[in-house]
Amino acid sequence: MKLYLVRHGKTDYSEKNTKIYQGFGVNLAPLSAKGVKQIQETAKDRRLKKARLIVSSPYTRALQTAAILSKELDLEIAVETDLHEWTADKRYQYVPDDEVEARYQEFEERGGQYPEGEERDWEDCQTLRCRALAALERYRGQGPLIVTCHGLLIQALSGGYRAKNGEIVRVSMRADGRTSAWADGRAPY
Repeated sequence: MKLYLVRHGKTDYSEKNTKIYQGFGVNLAPLSAKGVKQIQETAKDRRLKKARLIVSSPYTRALQTAAILSKELDLEIAVETDLHEWTADKRYQYVPDDEVEARYQEFEERGGQYPEGEERDWEDCQTLRCRALAALERYRGQGPLIVTCHGLLIQALSGGYRAKNGEIVRVSMRADGRTSAWADGRAPY
């Protein structure tokens, strides 16, 4: 199955920790003006014209990205809750911002993997990858697909590539769940 992973545009976090944008509510933040422009440019990429459907994360920044692409490419959108960003708590419990940051730092330092023989509260890269692949498997035979999602999810599916906001990463997903990824014409990851 051919996937075009599109990292959402730059997000406007100017109201973080105000109104409803506290804790998990931060995922309701919209794209910034720059983020909208990034995705309008992304929509011009000829590769996306091959797609038949947009599958999106439920977070506002990814949904807004999908909406812009949908308007420009005349494609329907399907929302998959399991395409959400990495989570700092596998039980989906509230974690204060400073603890989220500490857990993210540990995730980064450990390359997204738990220490051997140990487990952490944060979601490891393999769990993130399996969650996303299971969600996308439902669309096998309906592709090529555009998947509007998040940086760490793209890293998990591409073997570690760090996509920029609005960047397209092409992924080929085999029936056995193995993937190959390309970004901007570069060799597979």
